[in-house]
Amino acid sequence: MRTPYVRPVFLAVILVLTGTSALPAAAQPGPATTFSFLRLAPSARAASLAGAFSAVYDEDVNALFYNPALLNPEMHRTLSVTYLNHLGGIHAGFVSHARHWEGVGTLGAGLRYVTWGSTDGYDAAGNATESFGANDAALTASWARAHDEHLRYGANLHAAFSSVGTASASAFAADAGVLYHFPEQQLALSASVHNIGIVADALGSLRDTLPVDLRVGVSKRLRHLPLLIAVSGYNLNRIGEESEGRSAASGVLRHVAVGGEFFFSDAFRIRLGYNHRQHQDLKMKNRLDLAGVGVGCGIRVASFRFDYAFNSWSTLGGLHQITVRTGI
Repeated sequence: MRTPYVRPVFLAVILVLTGTSALPAAAQPGPATTFSFLRLAPSARAASLAGAFSAVYDEDVNALFYNPALLNPEMHRTLSVTYLNHLGGIHAGFVSHARHWEGVGTLGAGLRYVTWGSTDGYDAAGNATESFGANDAALTASWARAHDEHLRYGANLHAAFSSVGTASASAFAADAGVLYHFPEQQLALSASVHNIGIVADALGSLRDTLPVDLRVGVSKRLRHLPLLIAVSGYNLNRIGEESEGRSAASGVLRHVAVGGEFFFSDAFRIRLGYNHRQHQDLKMKNRLDLAGVGVGCGIRVASFRFDYAFNSWSTLGGLHQITVRTGI
């Protein structure tokens, strides 16, 4: 089979996704990698907060992807399913589940799947060949437990796979995280490192890497206002690498995501988030440009929680994401 050439539109979407990495989860600097899909936001709630989810400590099982130490007994028997409608015909799905065992800790599992659709193939001479597709998937196993009433720690193990046509790649990675929680102040502080591992097989002959990410986070539920404020610093291992032509403050802000969640009641929430790097990389208007802004809401009906998020990619369009959570 002759090597296919990717259509320009298809290639452009891939480069935006892997090169600039301006994603709802965290727009991360660094070289493009086959496994950049691991940066996608795995839940609508996290996406609406622009990825500021590293220290949000409650019953949301999707937090295991942001810091494994966030796994806790309140997530016992929780199942979450998410659908992401991305640009360019790209679709993604995410599933997560957790169970708690006394004396062992809280165990979690996750699945991430991305399909890039189908595109026409061409050989080096420009002659049409058969069409081909691209898909990515990752399996995650998680564990966390409490050290004392304030400190928690946890770890993730990932097996990631990617394919383009007949070529395939695989990698194995781990995350580790800690969380310090002050229940009386409704304050949480976190630190974690993500995607430390090896690439077993690459798509081509060139050496590939994993999107290593060092994160810190803080979240605070205000005492006299129904508002949760969350701030996450991401890709801190690469801070300063893009300082050319930017002030020190701008360089730091490109590693920060901020979000807020308003609790009107247990059954209804409104969310808003902002990612400065995503805004800078995607904005196309001279004046008001909502690139980097995430908005969303959460509704509870009986034992089900429904979350929706919209993330602006400026004039390119927007990402729509829906999550359903329930106990099983």
